[in-house]
Amino acid sequence: MKKLYFGGDIITMKQEGDDPEAVVTDGKTIIYVGDRKGADALEDSEMERIDLKGMTLMPAFIDPHSHFSQVAQSILMCDLSETRSFSDIYETLKDYMEKNSINKQGIIFASGYDHNFLKEGKHPDKTLLDRVSRWVPIYISHASGHMGVANSALLDLVGLTSNTPDPEGGKFGRNTDGTLNGYVEETPALMQILLPALPRMKMDIEKQMELAQELYLKYGITTVQEGASNGQGVQRLIQYALSGKLQLDVVVYILENEYEQSSAVFKEYVDAYNNGVKIGGAKIILDGSPQGKSAWLSKPYEGEKEYCGYPTHEDSYVEGAVLNAVKGNYQIIAHCNGDAAAEQFLDSYEKALKQTENPNMDLRPVMIHCQTIRDDQLDRMKVLKMIPSIFIGHTYYWGDIHLKNLGHDRGSHISPAKSALERGLIYNFHQDTPVTKPDMLHSVWCAVNRITRNGQPIGQDQCISTYDALKGITIHAAYEYHEEDRKGTLEAGKNADMVILDKNPLKVDKKEIKDIRIVQTICKGTVKYQIS
Repeated sequence: MKKLYFGGDIITMKQEGDDPEAVVTDGKTIIYVGDRKGADALEDSEMERIDLKGMTLMPAFIDPHSHFSQVAQSILMCDLSETRSFSDIYETLKDYMEKNSINKQGIIFASGYDHNFLKEGKHPDKTLLDRVSRWVPIYISHASGHMGVANSALLDLVGLTSNTPDPEGGKFGRNTDGTLNGYVEETPALMQILLPALPRMKMDIEKQMELAQELYLKYGITTVQEGASNGQGVQRLIQYALSGKLQLDVVVYILENEYEQSSAVFKEYVDAYNNGVKIGGAKIILDGSPQGKSAWLSKPYEGEKEYCGYPTHEDSYVEGAVLNAVKGNYQIIAHCNGDAAAEQFLDSYEKALKQTENPNMDLRPVMIHCQTIRDDQLDRMKVLKMIPSIFIGHTYYWGDIHLKNLGHDRGSHISPAKSALERGLIYNFHQDTPVTKPDMLHSVWCAVNRITRNGQPIGQDQCISTYDALKGITIHAAYEYHEEDRKGTLEAGKNADMVILDKNPLKVDKKEIKDIRIVQTICKGTVKYQIS
């Protein structure tokens, strides 16, 4: 059935200043964008006429980096995001345990605390969690996802002792006598806790994935990313898709050490959607979190004589993974918060191109986060056709912390969207959900205003226009997935993936952009979310 949208503002994102009067869709596809006369000429007896009543129609938002499966896993976890003290954490965990009748055969996973905003100004340790329960295993994840704390019961369950060495690229917190204090930092260490513990968690995968996609749709997103999966995770997602309940497009990136094996098993999903799932390439993690001071910098953190954070992998490992991607002709995305991690990725990609005969220069490698990326590194990214996917929300959520940890000059230069724009880089913006909510318009607000949580301006020279910010969540995000031919703008022949907003972000005061509401999310012509 044809649908005619009219009576409001229409932002095509094809070019700035476009002001069509109508959009017509036919099932899953846009068939017309233009004046009302041309739209009326397409009318038939079954056409549905949708009056926007002064609201705004634009392309649906595209998530260029998040963790769909982690959102599903965490959606029923204990939420610590509002805790502001050790006492708050204790009370929240205790209440969750009692309400859910969790005993020592179960487990408690919680997420969202941030030591930067706790009254105590530091991470808790197992002593606090042991007060909640000495017998029920407990793990609480930092808001960044890069660190957390386990209680004694969980350390016993997974077999970690004071004799357990720190893995390369990760750390276990220790008391002065060498015993473990429960703190865990970075992926190699976290996996020693989480992999053996997760099977204890009671999950209804189908229900949790349903809730996860409802969350994305609520924020106007119709294409999402699963940004760090393994073979088992791909299998779970495919099973859900085969049930017919997946309403979004999901682009999966498989951890680099499993990519070639898993992509061979699921080869029909590589670079092509099948029931809404597509394998986009490989993912590698090169460092940690700047707000957690584990991101790998080229110069020490403010107030430190030598400490610069640390890498996840040695150069030789990264060079091998990147070379596999370039020679294997697949996209690789790399988590790089610190500029030293960015340097490692850039060096590795440049070497891989030199070692590959007639390399494909349209693989579109992606540097994820780009928090402390330097201008000279952005210049190199331009040559490599590398995409900066910027976690622009850092300016708001942790801007004050970065100014403290990095100093004024480096802190002000985080998330340098203007520098990327000036160099002609095809940047995009993400929220790294579940680290922060998948609120695309908040990211636009951050890019346009650059104001910290405490109301302090941060790097105002890096502010960009609203239209350029909207590119980062529409057409530029589609480009990352090699889907700019079917998503990201309102044009005839493209998917009818659209959102209706209650206000036009190009017309409201820039301070009000984050308050714009998603009225409808339309995926391939069908309304998947509508404001109640």
